[in-house]
Amino acid sequence: MIVLRGGRVIDPGSGTDRVADVLVNGVTVHAVGTDLAIPAGADVVDVTGLIVGPGFVDLHSHVHSIAGQRLQAMDGVTTTLDLEAGLMPIERAYADAAADGRPLNYGFSASWGSARAQVLLGQQPQASMAAGLANLGDPGWQRSSSPTELAAWLRLLEGELGAGALGIGVLMGYAPRSDPDEFLAVARLAASVGVPVYSHVRELIEADPTTPIDGSEELVIAAAETGARMHHCHVNSTSRRHIDRVLGLLDRSRAEGSTVTVEAYPYGAGSTGVGAFFLAPDRLPHWGIRSSNIVMVESGERIATATRLAELRAADPGAECIVEFLDDNDAADRALLHRAMAFPDSIVASDAMQVVWPDGSRDTRQWPLPPGGRTHPRTAGTFARSVRRMVHDTAQWTWSEAFRRCSYLPARILDDIAPASRGKGRLGAGGDADLVVLDPEGFTDRATYTDPTRPSSGVRHLMVNGEFVVRHGELLIDAYPGRGLRGLLA
Repeated sequence: MIVLRGGRVIDPGSGTDRVADVLVNGVTVHAVGTDLAIPAGADVVDVTGLIVGPGFVDLHSHVHSIAGQRLQAMDGVTTTLDLEAGLMPIERAYADAAADGRPLNYGFSASWGSARAQVLLGQQPQASMAAGLANLGDPGWQRSSSPTELAAWLRLLEGELGAGALGIGVLMGYAPRSDPDEFLAVARLAASVGVPVYSHVRELIEADPTTPIDGSEELVIAAAETGARMHHCHVNSTSRRHIDRVLGLLDRSRAEGSTVTVEAYPYGAGSTGVGAFFLAPDRLPHWGIRSSNIVMVESGERIATATRLAELRAADPGAECIVEFLDDNDAADRALLHRAMAFPDSIVASDAMQVVWPDGSRDTRQWPLPPGGRTHPRTAGTFARSVRRMVHDTAQWTWSEAFRRCSYLPARILDDIAPASRGKGRLGAGGDADLVVLDPEGFTDRATYTDPTRPSSGVRHLMVNGEFVVRHGELLIDAYPGRGLRGLLA
């Protein structure tokens, strides 16, 4: 048994915030209290002056790697899920992660993009994020489906749900000219089997008046018409300077009884494949950006001209890039990001990307990470940065509210589809021993756009399924206790 003694224990599930001991027995929390009987031989860890809470649950992470998960562990994350894009085939995704070993818990949605690519392009999915990025610029994947094709890829998605996928991930923003009836068909499928839809919405009407339907409107219409549980991914990056209108829309949808959830991250730049539809040179004005607002991840090249952007898109559409959609140094843009984070029940999610090294490798068991790795700083710093800005800088959140946004609310989205999530995001007897112990003054992000793999500081201990992944501030390189969360339909 392990005892975390004398810390400030925060349970966002019950709303408690008190000094207490936490007794961990195997993979669960055995007891929380001030007069616990400590078994002889227990491993007692003094956490006086530190905060003990449920580990953070990231609904939106594409790291799929030991290196990426270790960066997220140092950011307080114990469960990291790819629900926006997903992977296919789902059985292979889970098998690959289990065979490789994972420091953190993991899981995947059924990939709408991969199912459409299999039917529309005849391409067999490889359970690979890199393969999905490579498809982004292919017009054959972006087009609308015939009735026969639609039925075929819906069957594929239903099969993936039966194999344990955690809902359906829809990258609608990457095929924004496709028929809106297809999105409704996905929502109907999700509603019929009781799973969520996680959507990167298509373009907003302000950005593209010719869009078939406003992306955020499409999501709330689908929720109202089908009863499906709809999750709006990274509302900050898809809404950009129209965030207030979109948040108002989501608020009205909730008030009318729809189940609509939302996530955000605290950065003014996103990351994707350079071949994405919305990064075509002629599309950039719709986003209010220029080619110089795009930086290639692997090389660090800031794209100087539209001609150079076209060259890079043609050469390798899946190459990762950083896109500056808001200015982190501008007070008005920072206020927009703040409103996305402060929105009632907005969930923190990272949209973390894999680390890429100059030799093309995307993973390593070496720690500290080898020099030269490139990624978006959100991979290493999203949760610490969110806490710093919302708890320390602005006092918008209490510590209890921070754990509710980072742990409790994301776990609850999965309760009906993944029984294994029901013990997560809480800190009480019988809950999962996925715990983080933080230095309340020292927990902060250190990753930057120029030094993106610098781990956050202030995580003193991190436990996954009752096993230390971080202890006394040091990551344990032999710890691989992560388990896969599987869907209920499996």
